[in-house]
Amino acid sequence: MSRKTMDCRKAPSDTHCTLTISGEEDEVFQAAISHAVSAHGHEDSAELREMIRGMLEDEAPAASMGRPMSMQEPQQPSRH
Repeated sequence: MSRKTMDCRKAPSDTHCTLTISGEEDEVFQAAISHAVSAHGHEDSAELREMIRGMLEDEAPAASMGRPMSMQEPQQPSRH
């Protein structure tokens, strides 16, 4: 299943919200509804859900996806 994203910057808003939510589609959809209600004062309605569903986009693959992160100890400066 592909990951989805919802970016508040693409929605009409007086607050200029910059929140972006990404994850599995159902997670993003539910989080976006909660955010719209709690942060923007929208009423949870069929219209809101339809608008949010229409704003979900496929998440662009990250350049580092699939490569393990290096967990190296920080190097100490040499004392010569």
